[in-house]
Amino acid sequence: MRFAALLLVALALPAQESAQEKAKAFERAVVQELSDARVNPRAYARHLLELRNCFEGTLWKRPGRTPLRTEEGQDAYDEAIDFLEAARPVGPLRFNEGLARAARLHARDLGPRGALEHVGSDGSRLSDRLNRLGTWHGLIAENISTLEEDPRQVVIQLLVDDGVPSRGHRQTIFNPDLHQAGVGSAPHRDYQVVTVIDYADGFTLGH
Repeated sequence: MRFAALLLVALALPAQESAQEKAKAFERAVVQELSDARVNPRAYARHLLELRNCFEGTLWKRPGRTPLRTEEGQDAYDEAIDFLEAARPVGPLRFNEGLARAARLHARDLGPRGALEHVGSDGSRLSDRLNRLGTWHGLIAENISTLEEDPRQVVIQLLVDDGVPSRGHRQTIFNPDLHQAGVGSAPHRDYQVVTVIDYADGFTLGH
């Protein structure tokens, strides 16, 4: 029986490692997509153009995906394309493991509660969460995405910023004073998945 139990543990470990590696690959891919958009926004606009004609009114019907009801429809999408085609490039984003830890913890806090705010269940704000993990300097910011499990679609959602008049998520992505980013995702009670992106001018893990 002990041998059988050990065998089950041995079989389970590769699956766990595979899930962890998949999650880490997703995190880094989101940061890379964000960086690509910043460095060459005109080229990134082509990714949006590929899905531009999938709208029926406010319904976005991407191939192989469940139709998504948007607030603004194609108008917001076209505005994002125009923005990218005219935007001046800013520097790349570098993946930061400390920021990723903060993002993971916040995503795991939001998911079970069905929440989407930037304040944690313990009342913590981004600065508090980063202070617990290390030392940050300069500007910090946070974006939250839902529903999307593909890195590029996460970034497209934030760039379009449907229903957000200020386009605050897009402004954060293109803020030249942000140089590092980390990502964390978790299952979400109401929106399937939540992805948190934490940004900083600089962040050092540990005290």
